[in-house]
Amino acid sequence: MDRNHRRSADVVLLPGARTGRDPARSIKPGPRRQPAGVVAATQRERLLDGLVQTVAERGYQHATVSDICRAAGVTRPVFYELFSGKEDAFLAAHRYGTGVVIRRMAAAFAAESDWCHGIRGSLGAMLQLLAGTPAFATMAVIEIEAVGPAGRRERDQLLTRFRVFFAEVPQLPGGVAVQEMVDAVVGGVYSAVYRRVDSGRTEQLPDLLPVLSMFCLAPFLGPDGASARLREVPDRPRAGIGEDPSCTRIDPANTEQ
Repeated sequence: MDRNHRRSADVVLLPGARTGRDPARSIKPGPRRQPAGVVAATQRERLLDGLVQTVAERGYQHATVSDICRAAGVTRPVFYELFSGKEDAFLAAHRYGTGVVIRRMAAAFAAESDWCHGIRGSLGAMLQLLAGTPAFATMAVIEIEAVGPAGRRERDQLLTRFRVFFAEVPQLPGGVAVQEMVDAVVGGVYSAVYRRVDSGRTEQLPDLLPVLSMFCLAPFLGPDGASARLREVPDRPRAGIGEDPSCTRIDPANTEQ
């Protein structure tokens, strides 16, 4: 395998980034068929891709299991071997895809020298990833509400996971609770992303990076402090000599969820 193929194999894609009927993932019958575990994993991936694309096109309420299976090129009996129903498959796609997003954000965060630049880097990673896979953005951000109580619980659990990126923010004056401020900021970022995706401008999500970066830093550093930090050219990770204590960096990948 050459270097380009190895690099492609290392990329973990969001559900919906590929067509479920991608010929490269076809299951070949006969004596040289792949092991059962590999076949099941491939069929599951194809179903997740098919679900995301179908839900993004038709909406969760109007998407049927037959639609999903047709998009994935997988039979209904196989679907029910892997998932208990449409809701179960939707939540599986949401958990897998948002897990990919969180890991990419954590890697971008850890690559920066401090919390301020880490926030900007992690936001940029999230916005680029969602912009590159509009079907997943629609499914995960917009259609999650249509799933009902289970979808709302899943969304709330996801938003809670974003707290890790704010673990080292400075204390706020006047007795303002830091955790409540963090939750308000996270909710505001989610709302901005929601509006952009819902209006059909998913590809323009990266344009939100400057305003969302300011929105995340200003409550903790003040508008002037946040603006000054965001104007700086971020350094790569280094020892903590001369670091601004208000922007101490942590590594979300090493924090318990």
